[in-house]
This record gives sequence, structure tokens and C-alpha cells, in this order.
Amino acid sequence: MRLQLPFALRMKANMSDPTLAQYRASIDNIDAALIHMLAERFKVTQAVGRHKAETGLPAADPGREEAQINRLRQLAADAGLDPEFSEKFLRFIIEEVIRHHQNLAGK
Repeated sequence: MRLQLPFALRMKANMSDPTLAQYRASIDNIDAALIHMLAERFKVTQAVGRHKAETGLPAADPGREEAQINRLRQLAADAGLDPEFSEKFLRFIIEEVIRHHQNLAGK
């Protein structure tokens, strides 16, 4: 059985490693950028949802969704990111967008 150091001691040990601290600072910055990008994306998809609701268009567009997934799988592969992971991530976002669009349409 391996003993786990208390959280405060683990944090202190991590802070004494400047290389680890630098990596983590970079990760924190990237995470913040991801959150801001997602927020911007959802602002645009909310506008799309309002437009669809006003014009009677369906909340989901399976053809567009599959095209986006294929496009982003290729972008992921080109960037050295696992296409399976990118697809799971995008499908999660698409499901959330469709849910928002359905709510805007009153369904």
C-alpha cells in the first residue's frame, strides 16, 4: 500500500520544482484559453439557435454535424491529436448545442 502525502505537502513539493511549476502554468493558461474559446463558440451557436427557432429550422443538422466531425478529425490527425478523442469531444459539444437549440425552439 502506497501512502499519499497530504494535499498541502504535495502542493509544496510541486511548487519547489520550477520545471513542473512552469509546465503547470502553461497548462493553466491553455485551459483558460480553451474556456474563453468555448464561451465564444457557444455565443455564436446560441445566435444560430435563435435564428433556427425564428425560421422554423430543425435544431439538429446531421449532415453538417458529420461534415464537421470529419473535418475536425482530419485537423486533429494533422495536429498530432488523437482523432477518436477529438470526435468524442466534438460530439459532446454538438449534443450540448442541439440541446440549447431545442430549448430555444421550445421543444
